[in-house]
Amino acid sequence: ILLSIGYSACHWCHVMERESFEDNTVAALMNELFVSVKVDREERPDIDQIYMKAVQAMTGGGGWPLTAFLTPEGTPFYGGTYFPPVPHQGIPSFTQVLRAAADAYKTRPDDVRGAGEKLLAAIRKASAATRETDASLSDAITGAYRTLSNQYDPVHGGFGRAPKFPQPVTLELLLRHHLREGDEAALEMV
Repeated sequence: ILLSIGYSACHWCHVMERESFEDNTVAALMNELFVSVKVDREERPDIDQIYMKAVQAMTGGGGWPLTAFLTPEGTPFYGGTYFPPVPHQGIPSFTQVLRAAADAYKTRPDDVRGAGEKLLAAIRKASAATRETDASLSDAITGAYRTLSNQYDPVHGGFGRAPKFPQPVTLELLLRHHLREGDEAALEMV
Protein backbone atom coordinates (compact mmCIF):
# COMPACT_ATOMS: atom_id res chain seq x y z
CA ILE A 1 0.00 0.00 0.00
CA LEU A 2 1.21 3.49 -0.85
CA LEU A 3 -0.24 5.97 1.63
CA SER A 4 -0.03 9.70 1.02
CA ILE A 5 -1.27 12.06 3.72
CA GLY A 6 -1.61 15.79 3.23
CA TYR A 7 -4.01 18.70 3.49
CA SER A 8 -5.39 21.40 1.23
CA ALA A 9 -3.26 24.31 2.51
CA CYS A 10 0.02 22.38 2.26
CA HIS A 11 2.34 23.86 -0.36
CA TRP A 12 4.55 20.78 -0.75
CA CYS A 13 1.48 18.53 -0.99
CA HIS A 14 0.41 20.50 -4.07
CA VAL A 15 3.94 20.40 -5.48
CA MET A 16 4.16 16.62 -5.14
CA GLU A 17 0.66 16.25 -6.56
CA ARG A 18 1.61 18.31 -9.61
CA GLU A 19 5.08 16.78 -10.10
CA SER A 20 4.28 13.14 -9.39
CA PHE A 21 0.64 12.18 -8.88
CA GLU A 22 -0.58 14.03 -12.00
CA ASP A 23 2.27 12.69 -14.15
CA ASN A 24 0.86 9.85 -16.27
CA THR A 25 4.06 7.78 -16.15
CA VAL A 26 4.39 8.07 -12.37
CA ALA A 27 0.67 7.41 -11.86
CA ALA A 28 0.93 4.28 -14.03
CA LEU A 29 3.89 3.06 -11.96
CA MET A 30 2.01 3.73 -8.72
CA ASN A 31 -1.00 1.80 -10.00
CA GLU A 32 1.18 -1.06 -11.23
CA LEU A 33 3.09 -1.49 -7.97
CA PHE A 34 0.70 -0.40 -5.20
CA VAL A 35 -2.79 0.15 -3.97
CA SER A 36 -2.59 3.91 -3.50
CA VAL A 37 -4.52 5.65 -0.73
CA LYS A 38 -4.80 9.42 -0.25
CA VAL A 39 -5.79 10.74 3.19
CA ASP A 40 -6.61 14.31 4.21
CA ARG A 41 -5.03 14.81 7.64
CA GLU A 42 -7.72 17.32 8.56
CA GLU A 43 -10.43 14.74 7.87
CA ARG A 44 -8.57 11.84 9.54
CA PRO A 45 -6.11 13.17 12.14
CA ASP A 46 -6.13 9.75 13.79
CA ILE A 47 -4.62 8.10 10.70
CA ASP A 48 -2.17 10.97 10.27
CA GLN A 49 -0.99 10.63 13.87
CA ILE A 50 -0.32 6.89 13.55
CA TYR A 51 1.72 7.11 10.37
CA MET A 52 3.43 10.38 11.32
CA LYS A 53 4.83 8.63 14.40
CA ALA A 54 6.08 5.82 12.20
CA VAL A 55 7.76 8.12 9.68
CA GLN A 56 9.31 10.18 12.47
CA ALA A 57 10.65 7.00 14.05
CA MET A 58 12.09 5.84 10.72
CA THR A 59 13.56 9.13 9.52
CA GLY A 60 13.91 11.39 12.54
CA GLY A 61 11.65 13.95 10.88
CA GLY A 62 8.17 14.38 9.59
CA GLY A 63 5.90 16.70 7.70
CA TRP A 64 3.57 16.78 4.77
CA PRO A 65 3.08 15.37 2.33
CA LEU A 66 3.64 12.25 4.35
CA THR A 67 4.49 9.24 2.20
CA ALA A 68 4.35 5.78 3.78
CA PHE A 69 4.67 2.30 2.36
CA LEU A 70 2.63 -0.32 4.18
CA THR A 71 2.15 -4.06 4.17
CA PRO A 72 -1.36 -5.24 3.20
CA GLU A 73 -2.12 -5.32 6.95
CA GLY A 74 -1.29 -1.61 7.25
CA THR A 75 2.10 -2.01 8.94
CA PRO A 76 4.50 0.74 7.80
CA PHE A 77 7.92 -0.36 6.54
CA TYR A 78 9.27 2.75 4.79
CA GLY A 79 8.34 6.37 4.56
CA GLY A 80 9.28 9.99 4.21
CA THR A 81 7.81 13.32 3.28
CA TYR A 82 8.22 15.05 -0.07
CA PHE A 83 10.08 13.07 -2.72
CA PRO A 84 11.16 15.07 -5.81
CA PRO A 85 10.56 13.92 -9.40
CA VAL A 86 14.34 13.60 -9.92
CA PRO A 87 17.06 12.90 -7.33
CA HIS A 88 17.95 16.13 -5.52
CA GLN A 89 20.46 16.89 -2.75
CA GLY A 90 20.76 13.27 -1.71
CA ILE A 91 17.00 12.64 -1.76
CA PRO A 92 15.97 9.88 -4.19
CA SER A 93 13.32 10.54 -6.79
CA PHE A 94 9.76 9.44 -6.12
CA THR A 95 9.98 6.78 -8.85
CA GLN A 96 13.21 5.42 -7.31
CA VAL A 97 11.46 5.19 -3.94
CA LEU A 98 8.43 3.49 -5.50
CA ARG A 99 10.58 0.87 -7.20
CA ALA A 100 12.78 0.28 -4.15
CA ALA A 101 9.83 -0.15 -1.77
CA ALA A 102 8.04 -2.50 -4.18
CA ASP A 103 11.22 -4.50 -4.77
CA ALA A 104 11.92 -4.82 -1.05
CA TYR A 105 8.42 -6.11 -0.37
CA LYS A 106 8.46 -8.46 -3.37
CA THR A 107 11.92 -9.96 -2.80
CA ARG A 108 12.12 -9.86 1.01
CA PRO A 109 8.55 -9.85 2.36
CA ASP A 110 9.46 -11.54 5.65
CA ASP A 111 12.24 -9.01 6.31
CA VAL A 112 9.91 -6.13 5.46
CA ARG A 113 7.15 -7.45 7.71
CA GLY A 114 9.65 -8.09 10.51
CA ALA A 115 11.09 -4.58 10.24
CA GLY A 116 7.59 -3.12 10.28
CA GLU A 117 6.65 -5.10 13.37
CA LYS A 118 9.85 -4.01 15.14
CA LEU A 119 9.04 -0.41 14.26
CA LEU A 120 5.53 -0.71 15.69
CA ALA A 121 6.87 -2.36 18.84
CA ALA A 122 9.36 0.48 19.31
CA ILE A 123 6.61 3.07 18.85
CA ARG A 124 4.39 1.27 21.37
CA LYS A 125 7.27 1.05 23.83
CA ALA A 126 8.10 4.74 23.39
CA SER A 127 4.43 5.67 23.85
CA ALA A 128 4.19 3.60 27.02
CA ALA A 129 7.46 5.04 28.34
CA THR A 130 6.17 8.55 27.72
CA ARG A 131 3.01 7.86 29.70
CA GLU A 132 5.00 6.29 32.53
CA THR A 133 7.52 9.10 32.85
CA ASP A 134 5.29 12.13 33.32
CA ALA A 135 7.20 12.78 36.55
CA SER A 136 10.40 13.37 34.58
CA LEU A 137 8.80 15.66 32.00
CA SER A 138 11.27 18.41 32.81
CA ASP A 139 14.20 16.10 32.02
CA ALA A 140 12.49 15.05 28.80
CA ILE A 141 12.02 18.67 27.72
CA THR A 142 15.64 19.45 28.52
CA GLY A 143 16.78 16.41 26.53
CA ALA A 144 14.54 17.33 23.61
CA TYR A 145 15.90 20.88 23.73
CA ARG A 146 19.48 19.56 23.57
CA THR A 147 18.58 17.40 20.58
CA LEU A 148 16.89 20.31 18.82
CA SER A 149 19.78 22.65 19.50
CA ASN A 150 22.15 20.10 17.93
CA GLN A 151 19.93 19.87 14.84
CA TYR A 152 19.28 23.62 14.52
CA ASP A 153 20.38 25.21 11.24
CA PRO A 154 21.46 28.77 12.15
CA VAL A 155 22.04 29.69 8.49
CA HIS A 156 18.75 28.60 6.91
CA GLY A 157 16.61 28.15 10.01
CA GLY A 158 14.68 25.08 10.97
CA PHE A 159 16.08 21.74 12.00
CA GLY A 160 17.97 19.12 10.04
CA ARG A 161 18.36 19.20 6.29
CA ALA A 162 15.93 20.08 3.51
CA PRO A 163 13.08 19.69 2.95
CA LYS A 164 11.99 21.39 6.15
CA PHE A 165 8.47 21.82 7.43
CA PRO A 166 7.07 23.93 10.27
CA GLN A 167 6.68 21.83 13.39
CA PRO A 168 4.38 23.74 15.79
CA VAL A 169 5.02 21.29 18.63
CA THR A 170 8.76 21.86 18.30
CA LEU A 171 8.32 25.63 18.43
CA GLU A 172 6.06 25.30 21.48
CA LEU A 173 8.65 23.16 23.23
CA LEU A 174 11.33 25.79 22.55
CA LEU A 175 9.08 28.57 23.86
CA ARG A 176 8.28 26.60 27.01
CA HIS A 177 11.95 25.89 27.58
CA HIS A 178 12.75 29.60 27.14
CA LEU A 179 10.02 30.65 29.56
CA ARG A 180 11.05 28.11 32.19
CA GLU A 181 14.82 28.42 31.90
CA GLY A 182 15.24 31.94 30.46
CA ASP A 183 17.37 30.43 27.70
CA GLU A 184 17.71 33.06 24.95
CA ALA A 185 19.13 30.50 22.50
CA ALA A 186 15.82 28.62 22.63
CA LEU A 187 13.96 31.80 21.74
CA GLU A 188 16.39 32.48 18.89
CA MET A 189 15.55 29.08 17.35
CA VAL A 190 11.87 30.01 17.22
